[in-house]
Amino acid sequence: MEIVVAFLFIAFVVFAVDRLLLFMESRGHVNWRRTRRRDLSAEPAAELDSLLEDPVREPTRGP
Repeated sequence: MEIVVAFLFIAFVVFAVDRLLLFMESRGHVNWRRTRRRDLSAEPAAELDSLLEDPVREPTRGP
C-alpha cells in the first residue's frame, strides 16, 4: 500500500511541475512544450574568428 501512495505522490509532483512550467511558458519565462525550437539556420551567425579579431580602424584624415 505504501508503494501505491509513493507512486501517486510522484505522479502528482510530476503533473504539478508540468503545469507550473506551462504557466511559466505562457508568461514567456521558459520554453517547455508548446513553443517550438527556433530555426537556428535562419538566425544570424557570427564566426568566432571575427569576434576575436581586433576591430579595423579607419585611417584618420588630417585637417
